[in-house]
Amino acid sequence: MAILSRRRRSVAVSVAAVASATAAAVCFAVGGASAGTISGPLYRDPSSAVVRWVAANPGDSRAAAIRDKIASQPQARWFANFNPSTAQAEAAAFIGAANAAQQIPVMAVYQITNRDCGGASAGGAPDLNQYQTWVSNFSRGLGNRTVIIILETDSLALLTCLNSNEINARNQAISTATRTMKSANPNAKVYLDAGHSTWNSANETANRLRAAGVQYADGFFTNVSNYNPTSGEANFGRNVISALNGMGLSGKRQVIDTSRNGGASGDWCGDDNTDRRIGQYPTTNTGDNNIDAYLWVKPPGEADGCRYTAGSFQPDLAFSLANGAPNPPTTTPPTTAPPTTPPPTTAPPTTPPPTGNGCTASVAVNQWNGGFTASVTVTAGDTALNGWNVSIALPGGAAVTSTWSAQASGTSGTVRFTNVSYNGQVGARQSTSFGFQGNGTGQGSTATCAAS
Repeated sequence: MAILSRRRRSVAVSVAAVASATAAAVCFAVGGASAGTISGPLYRDPSSAVVRWVAANPGDSRAAAIRDKIASQPQARWFANFNPSTAQAEAAAFIGAANAAQQIPVMAVYQITNRDCGGASAGGAPDLNQYQTWVSNFSRGLGNRTVIIILETDSLALLTCLNSNEINARNQAISTATRTMKSANPNAKVYLDAGHSTWNSANETANRLRAAGVQYADGFFTNVSNYNPTSGEANFGRNVISALNGMGLSGKRQVIDTSRNGGASGDWCGDDNTDRRIGQYPTTNTGDNNIDAYLWVKPPGEADGCRYTAGSFQPDLAFSLANGAPNPPTTTPPTTAPPTTPPPTTAPPTTPPPTGNGCTASVAVNQWNGGFTASVTVTAGDTALNGWNVSIALPGGAAVTSTWSAQASGTSGTVRFTNVSYNGQVGARQSTSFGFQGNGTGQGSTATCAAS
């Protein structure tokens, strides 16, 4: 996976800065009904750079904070390496893994010709005809379930390097790409680039969205991956939606990248991160009828291209973002199943629903050749929990390689997992979760839960 830098333009800057980001994000509902048009858990990629780093560095003093506050969260997968011959297979493999986990994938497509105006993330398709070939192949791998697509970061906010004919051609390419993806998978949620709240005005942004075919899309995304506060981005989004409504383009919605906006907003390049923190944890439960999701599109810890190579994972950046940030929220079971998603094919709950004191645990496994990830849900009975432990009997040959949101004792056979500081207290009939990655086959794992 390639990737990406991001320059910011603030209101005090007269020349547009370059902007782009790596990776793509996803999200977990945190209880209650979503205010948006998307519901259900979103995909945590078990092969992301941060997950691999945590697994390879269990003794690092920064690992616990990075594991619990970043690696545990769903983030976007970026599709930025231009190779039309592999586009369909790459999309299908990622979506297949998300479907197997009964989670909604988030995909950031970053292939437009002359992307980043030749900046640190230059690249993409050599020309727009080849871009459409890539899009067509990619779209054939999208399946038929819900998927979130962040389409071409900065492609509309950053146009300073294009002449009028090139702008028109880009608009047509993005419009065609949107329709191609929606035609291939009507359940795909496609969002176009709206920059951020301190770049172009809301009216100018709405004009650019209209020119690029937002009428065919579900809405627009902002703050990928700037550092503007969520409240400012939401207000900007309302103004963009109002302008679109005035053009007769109603029903469009916003998603906001909150991966690094929990601290100050300042210099355009975030490779120091000293004044930044992760923002709101990814979720589709926004409580705002204009906003479908808060996503981590730019993966926390991946560089912008200033101090480090764009897109490279840097643990000191990740730790700076995570250190001092609040813990992830305790989750509760969704009230409805994800739209268009059939019943789970992974392991069902291994214990009956709780009817008294104590707790139960259920395991869902995402298996691939040679390895797996497991998502474990701990549910309290009629009495709240002040702590819990879960024993999981693994099939022969399986071994745990990394764990998030729990402490593990042992790696094979029967492995005992205990809560960490922030998820030990679980309200009556409420749930929390943890997960682990392993080698071998995880299907057939059984779990038992006890209050502690």
